[in-house]
Amino acid sequence: MKKIIIISIIALCLVIPQNVFSQTPSQPGQGISISSNNSGSPIQFNKKIFSWTDRVYITIYAPDFNSDPNIVDEIGVTTDDKITVSTSGNSIPYKLVETGPNTGIFGGYVTLTGDPTLKGSTGVDGQGTNPTGMLSTCNPVCGPTNGFLPSSNNDGVTVSFEYNRDTVVTGSGLVHWNTGTIQWLQPNYPVGSQATVQITDPDMNLNPDAVDKFDTNVWSDSDSGGIKLAMTETGANTGVFQGTVYFTTDLSSAGSRLHVSSGDTVTAEYTDTTLPLPHSPSDQQRITATTIAGTGIPPLEQVSSSNAKILDSSGNFLSKVKVNQQIQIVSDVTNQETKDQPFAYLVQIQDNNGITVSLSWITGSMTPRQTLNLGQSWLPTSAGTYTAQIFVWQSIAAPNALSPPLALQIQVS
Repeated sequence: MKKIIIISIIALCLVIPQNVFSQTPSQPGQGISISSNNSGSPIQFNKKIFSWTDRVYITIYAPDFNSDPNIVDEIGVTTDDKITVSTSGNSIPYKLVETGPNTGIFGGYVTLTGDPTLKGSTGVDGQGTNPTGMLSTCNPVCGPTNGFLPSSNNDGVTVSFEYNRDTVVTGSGLVHWNTGTIQWLQPNYPVGSQATVQITDPDMNLNPDAVDKFDTNVWSDSDSGGIKLAMTETGANTGVFQGTVYFTTDLSSAGSRLHVSSGDTVTAEYTDTTLPLPHSPSDQQRITATTIAGTGIPPLEQVSSSNAKILDSSGNFLSKVKVNQQIQIVSDVTNQETKDQPFAYLVQIQDNNGITVSLSWITGSMTPRQTLNLGQSWLPTSAGTYTAQIFVWQSIAAPNALSPPLALQIQVS
């Protein structure tokens, strides 16, 4: 009678605590035991989806193959316990070793190696870098840790255990590309300091045994040409990459040094060339992140707006307004930035029912720390209670508020 086993795949570590699984050893005369892990499924992954160059750890709970309680046993080395690990179009025979004497748990891992033909000569970074696409040559079997399998952007990894000639237990996981992300670790950095940009993309972790690297673009308002910044993986097999930029006002850009002026917006760009379906391998996506060089000012504090009031055509303050009387709705607007600030100054007037009866604006630009007294005229044609709302935006096309709106009630008689 053949022994029955259960396969599970996890990507945790090779040594697994014995209490992870509910073990029910076979007893003489009671037949062969079958057990599953806590999820109730005989096959498990640490995650549902792997990247194309991931490392996949395999654990098989097979207490009946614990032949000798005093030694570390192996499985996958005979026709009675054949193991095969596969991706689409590729497979290797494999063996696993017991995690310790008398555990009945067998482990190992395989490494996915990608497909260098998907990106061709341009590579994943535009500079010709590609995964190896290596396939192990096994004689007669590979394992427990030296297996390499090519994989594509839309693939799967499968482990099968043939425990007799008529029965095979299998478990599979998906393989596909991921969408990368980019960010600065702080919203602003002082001039003369170092700034860190971070890119997360498991698809660029081409070798799980090494620290991978690639370049990305960084530029500032003062230097639109910018620099090529080296992004270095934070450790082998993390898929997280960081680069450090030094902000300088005195020197030109070179290497990891970027010329900036205080108040500049600094942009980091990542071009993701390994996008998940429905994208094709030839597609790419440009993503950016920004930080501020110098003391960062919150968006609604970049401009201050205050002292809203009503004036007549001669500039005199009005407490009452008459029908058909020309008035000016004015306020003081100050640029809090240390750089020029474009703006749009809008005045919206609504009646007592919330219906807009007037909307007008002016646009311009303020120099650093400049204060302007801005106003828009209005001619009421009927009596009533009106509310004037004053907005300061970056522009009409880009309605990003630079200050909180002001409101002013107008009584027309």
